[in-house]
Amino acid sequence: MSYEEKNNALIRHREARYYQERLQAAETLRKKSADLTSAVTPEDMPWETCPQGIIKYMVHEKMNTVENTLDIMMQFVPEGSRSGKHRHLGEEYMFIVEGRGYSLHWDVEMVLGETYAWKIPEKPSRWEWEAGDSVYIPPNTIHQHFNSDPDNPLRFISAESRVITYMGLDDLEQIENAPEYEAK
Repeated sequence: MSYEEKNNALIRHREARYYQERLQAAETLRKKSADLTSAVTPEDMPWETCPQGIIKYMVHEKMNTVENTLDIMMQFVPEGSRSGKHRHLGEEYMFIVEGRGYSLHWDVEMVLGETYAWKIPEKPSRWEWEAGDSVYIPPNTIHQHFNSDPDNPLRFISAESRVITYMGLDDLEQIENAPEYEAK
């Protein structure tokens, strides 16, 4: 080991309490968690008609639940309709509860220079699914879901990690609104 490195390692001009503060934050979180709910009833789940469509929130950071890393929602797509079309940095997982349809995915390529930009393919990939299937949406993928059944509604559960948001990387972009939102 070089002599200069040892001298630099021993320089002590500032003091910190980072670890102590982390311990205190952990204790505060434990106390706060005691007031959070572990069971969410259907009556506690709020609805929203938004640019992405008709959503019933099962777990959300504003719902005072113990879960603090995932947002889970149930989305309803009426007969023959579609969701909004959007992109977000975090990955998403969907479980098809009822109905059948397909998703279109535009796998976005990031182009990095002085700034960053997205290179979007002209043609999307198409993913067919039905009740009981699960669908993975990779990070940063533009996606849209279609109910291909003209007689029955589509219902799926979707989960996204909040970690991306906590890291300051929540890059959400709405590209096209759901028809149900436009009709509002």
